[in-house]
Amino acid sequence: MLRVSLLRTALWALAAVGLVVPWIFNLQFLATGGSLRPEVFWPAAFANPLTTAITLDVYLAALAFALWVAADRALGHWRWALIAACFGLGLSFALPVYLARRMAGQR
Repeated sequence: MLRVSLLRTALWALAAVGLVVPWIFNLQFLATGGSLRPEVFWPAAFANPLTTAITLDVYLAALAFALWVAADRALGHWRWALIAACFGLGLSFALPVYLARRMAGQR
């Protein structure tokens, strides 16, 4: 039981870090003239081979996560909020939240 509790705590901590850290950089991007408008955002996301690889890796993982969560009926309607959080806030936030919530349901 202690291991499960520690794991859930670690997952919630990762969710908090996954919410804050990427948005520090997103806000820096926006503060320096960046934009979430597609004609500005996507060229920046695909600016070079490295950013292209990272962007594609994260979005493909997010799509796989979204498909898995959509099929997971155990969370009820919360699964749709997690999918929205994945694409609106980030996979590094939504994935640990999903895992922590699923662990809570398996007690």
